[in-house]
Amino acid sequence: MHIFEKPDNLVELIENSLAKYPGNAMFGTKNKEGEYEWVTYREVGERIDNLRGGLSHAGIEKNDAVGIIANNRKEWAITAYATFGLGGRYIPMYEKELVKIWKHIINDGGIKLLLVATQEIYDQIEAMREELPGLASVYLIEGEGENTMAGLEKMGAAHPVASIRPKPEDIAVLIYTSGTTGNPKGVLLSHGNFTSNVLAGHKVFSGLTENDRGLSILPWAHSFGQTGELYLYSHIGGSIGFMGDVTTLGDDMEKVRPTFLIAVPRVFNKIYAGLWAKMDEKGGLAKKLFEMGIAAAKKRRQLSENGQSDFFANLKFRMADAVVFSKIRARFGGRLTGALSGSATMNVEIGHFFSDLGIPVYDCYGLTETSPAATMNGPLAHKPGSVGRPIEHVRVEIDKRFSDGGEDGEIIIHGPNVMQGYHNKPEATQEVMNADGGFRTGDRGRLDKDGFLFITGRIKEQYKLENGKYVFPAAIEEEIKLHPLVENAMIHGEGQAFNVCLVVPDFSVLEKYASEHNMPTDPNSLVQKKEITEMISGEIIKSLKGKFGGYEIPRKFLYLSENFTLDNGTLTQTMKLKRRVVLEQRKEQIMELYT
Repeated sequence: MHIFEKPDNLVELIENSLAKYPGNAMFGTKNKEGEYEWVTYREVGERIDNLRGGLSHAGIEKNDAVGIIANNRKEWAITAYATFGLGGRYIPMYEKELVKIWKHIINDGGIKLLLVATQEIYDQIEAMREELPGLASVYLIEGEGENTMAGLEKMGAAHPVASIRPKPEDIAVLIYTSGTTGNPKGVLLSHGNFTSNVLAGHKVFSGLTENDRGLSILPWAHSFGQTGELYLYSHIGGSIGFMGDVTTLGDDMEKVRPTFLIAVPRVFNKIYAGLWAKMDEKGGLAKKLFEMGIAAAKKRRQLSENGQSDFFANLKFRMADAVVFSKIRARFGGRLTGALSGSATMNVEIGHFFSDLGIPVYDCYGLTETSPAATMNGPLAHKPGSVGRPIEHVRVEIDKRFSDGGEDGEIIIHGPNVMQGYHNKPEATQEVMNADGGFRTGDRGRLDKDGFLFITGRIKEQYKLENGKYVFPAAIEEEIKLHPLVENAMIHGEGQAFNVCLVVPDFSVLEKYASEHNMPTDPNSLVQKKEITEMISGEIIKSLKGKFGGYEIPRKFLYLSENFTLDNGTLTQTMKLKRRVVLEQRKEQIMELYT
């Protein structure tokens, strides 16, 4: 039995902040002119109260499920907190999702009332209402009238209902994990799961206050964005600006001026690759200063680790910082002091680069089933290459039964952050939950002598080559994707004599190269150009040598003109690769590499 600190439920968490920070900005949304408009905690609180009354008037009671199909926006948060205040369950879905997945989630989760972002989604839901027997009503988030969120809020203002305080063990949210096979599973997360995670995370980053601001990049329909952004910033009285989309990220950073980011390594990898591409393009003094600054920063860091200093290294760094690095920080808005990164381990070299810029990126680790954080690096305990130490009240155990005698094994997590189970799936729950409440992650890792966790692979993704040697493809793929010429990659070789690699080039970078060399610039032509493919293959092999064993480095390559995407079914909503789908789609081409 876990003892929960206060606040031990999400209603208390938000109501504490509404009382404490009424005048603080809470959410910033871009208007039609592309400028940010901010609403305060007080304004959000009034809408939560009104919607709670409206939901109650529409028949929502304790334990009923309210669903939403919408990207991150203030109405997403307002609906969540209004649902929690009635003791209801909140079930978020992605706007960009297959209709059959919406149908599965609505029926499996028992959604009684649904809010949707657009008229198009509303029409798609209405078209299959006969197949959704438990769905009583659907409302549009935008617009006016009875079947809109505004109509619900108006009704609630006329019929106010006081909030209730759920127990820590009461279910708050069902997050449906976008599995790489089959229908997604609903992860039952309680109020105590979330609040314990927020409080423990805030202790690692105790410097975060009401003056901090985030830029919402990650989807709240996934646990990392939901806990790390929405609930953490709600707890501290901070503010969040909503990113327009990936293409406007740079512009949004400058306008929102975040102080702390919740992100994934891919964001920083792309920024890093983009900076190098820009410096290569500029050349001359700018590039020399950039390289000098990086070298000086590396020397400063290495000396400071031994308590030493160097006048010339410091001078060179200050010069590069004044001319180049300060401009890079300005592109982040000029106030960014750090970031928390999850989903994959940050490349150590890139992590050092951003730290040297004055923007340390701290790796953390967790899963939807652990609400999500289990371990974190932070300002007071940081070991690059690791995913940090277990957060407060969480214990990590390494099961070495399948470790082949090594130091690593399956990571098992114990603590108040561990889910209540999978909805309607007792057998699936039993498969991953130990009798003592430990959650079997399916990930491989090891703990060092200082208690830092290092991820070594994914048990389900590992495979053996013909020679019996194990390969963990994700680590190789992450390294390949760091190259500026590569957008995406997948390693395959199960049961084969050697590994092969499927490569999606970065066509935006290649287009410039092709134009300069009088080549066609369309993707289909580029992937058939031997000069291009041999150049990229050589670069990939060079980047892997010395970091991976010879047997791990791919010997042959298949170049693809189409990226892995949600639309073609090769990625999950959290951008994880559906390996089986890719193998099925490309089976004949892959086999040709072996014959």
